Amino acid sequence: MRKGAKRKRSQKEEEAAPAPAPAPAPDNHKTTESTKPPTRAKRVKASKPESEPEYFEDQRNLEDLWKQIFPVGTEWDQLDKVYGFNWNFSNLENAFEEGGVLHGKTVYLFGCTEPQLVPFKGDNILIYIPAVVAIVSPFPPSDKIGIKSVQREVEEIIPMKQMKMDWVPYIPLEDRESRVDRLRHQIFILSCTQRRAALKHLKIDRIKKYEYCLPYFYNPLQEDELEQSTEVQIIFPAEPKPVFCEFDWELDELQEFIDKLIQEEELSEDQKDAFKEFVKEKVREAKKANREAKEARRKALEEMSEGTRQAIENQKFYKFYPVQTPDTPDISNVKASFINRYYGKAHEVL
Repeated sequence: MRKGAKRKRSQKEEEAAPAPAPAPAPDNHKTTESTKPPTRAKRVKASKPESEPEYFEDQRNLEDLWKQIFPVGTEWDQLDKVYGFNWNFSNLENAFEEGGVLHGKTVYLFGCTEPQLVPFKGDNILIYIPAVVAIVSPFPPSDKIGIKSVQREVEEIIPMKQMKMDWVPYIPLEDRESRVDRLRHQIFILSCTQRRAALKHLKIDRIKKYEYCLPYFYNPLQEDELEQSTEVQIIFPAEPKPVFCEFDWELDELQEFIDKLIQEEELSEDQKDAFKEFVKEKVREAKKANREAKEARRKALEEMSEGTRQAIENQKFYKFYPVQTPDTPDISNVKASFINRYYGKAHEVL
């Protein structure tokens, strides 16, 4: 092959190859996209109108006093109903202010409730009205609780602590940031540490005891009701039902008393002899208790100092009911001076 033939063939192939396409002309009307994010227009915040300042009433220094006091003798399942109304005890709070009946005095407080049918919003409703009893005394009026009911044949007088109750100092709101040991306590309240949540672990009889509790008070300067009483409560275990009655050994003649029970079909004929002996035994027990009570009072008077005697003579009982408000029932017609069978009547009802 001659030189140059290959070169000529390559030249011819190059001439036969298609020419590259021309570059497109730039479109001057096309918008160029920017890589920068678009700028948002700033939103102008509307100015809020200035709100009126809120005012809250200051808590009163003794505002929660009545709620801290245990309402002795109230059924556990009724406690929520007691606190269901917004009761106002400002009269109790004011009593500790200058000019009040409790101002500057050492005071012991316990609570109670009184079920009453009262008018409220057009209806008569049964409510548990709370009341607070204040005892002005330089020392605790008692460290005992009485347990008594119609169903319980025997009255018990036991230490408060057996029922998890005790007198404890009340600390006013303004002093709760202070050290307790530096405070001079003048208000003591009856408190109970029994938790409601733990009631399910107690026996029924133990729970019922709380419902029959009464703050106990004994004044050796006065003859006790027990010393004067000539009545005995009789609960005779007869069949088909027990016999409930009261027998007065000074006013009732026993045989006539029994005959009347048989006539009224409260006692069967074949049980009359057993019933007679039962009543005689109860009378003997009651007379013995009367003698022991008189002897205990005589001994207490002999051992009493003159200072203690004067303090007991100067003790005062005040009973506070809630103040009438539009949110609470009208209780003005059911207020009573009677406290309980141990304390008797209050010197003043407020």
